[in-house]
Amino acid sequence: MTDLSFNRRTALKAFTLSAGAALLKLPASAKAPVEKPSPAFKYSLNMSTIRGQKLGFIKELETASKAGFSSVEIWIDTFQGYLQQGGSVTEARRIIHDLGIEVENAIGFAKWIVDDEATRKAGLEQLQREMEQLAQIGCKRIAAPPMGANSSNAPLIDLNVVTERYLTILEMGKNTGVMPILEMWGGSPNLKKISQVLYVITESGHKDARVLMDTFHIFKGGSNPDSMAFVGKDAVDIFHINDYPAGITPDKISEPDRIYPGDGIAPLKQMLQHIKHPGKPVIISLEVFNNNYYQQDALLVAKTGLAKMKAATAGI
Repeated sequence: MTDLSFNRRTALKAFTLSAGAALLKLPASAKAPVEKPSPAFKYSLNMSTIRGQKLGFIKELETASKAGFSSVEIWIDTFQGYLQQGGSVTEARRIIHDLGIEVENAIGFAKWIVDDEATRKAGLEQLQREMEQLAQIGCKRIAAPPMGANSSNAPLIDLNVVTERYLTILEMGKNTGVMPILEMWGGSPNLKKISQVLYVITESGHKDARVLMDTFHIFKGGSNPDSMAFVGKDAVDIFHINDYPAGITPDKISEPDRIYPGDGIAPLKQMLQHIKHPGKPVIISLEVFNNNYYQQDALLVAKTGLAKMKAATAGI
């Protein structure tokens, strides 16, 4: 080995070590940023959960915010009661902004789906008014359940007809900026199963078509939870999360039997895996109607619900 080759190797080694030491001393701001994974879920409070305490529109919002929720689903009748008692959309919008919460969806019951033309026309007019009001407070969506076609003796409506009627309200949503979400109701003869709402949104071919599924209604309507895997992930913006106890059959279970997530036997982990989206957080909204919870402090109920939701989503 010549002196020349030895000196070149020594110099190269010294340069490498000094360069590595310089990199280690770089300030934190100069290091490559580490991307944190986006959360899979956003936690929302459906005001049904504290509806029995009769707090009123503003106090419901304040309670949700204090409990730690950044998203909510409001009920239109409570919102309209607030307006009728002297409140305004301007004030409501300011309060919502100041609380730092988003109104993700509204629960309403316009009869947009029914066969009777006069009733359906009135339902569409009602829905139009509600959409316009909701747009003014920044609400993005409104639930569209099979209201008026949900009694046990209601006639079955052809799913192609339902699709046409859903397309009508989707266009209304496009014009107002408040999109209707097709909601399944397990106790209804119409839109009671995942397969039925899936048929309607796929047949509609509309880019804004969405489904609103619910732990309780999946069980009540007799759908297999694994059917959720066939619903395109882009079709699920919001999922109503709750649980149900053992020992009650689908034909006997009723709305007040809903309980906190994780307190029952629903396959929640399995359901949440089916709707988890790789590119956006899915809004999971706590919707229960439990009379025992209504006897408790609303803030305690909301805090307990949020903790149960976070436990249910852990590791997903």
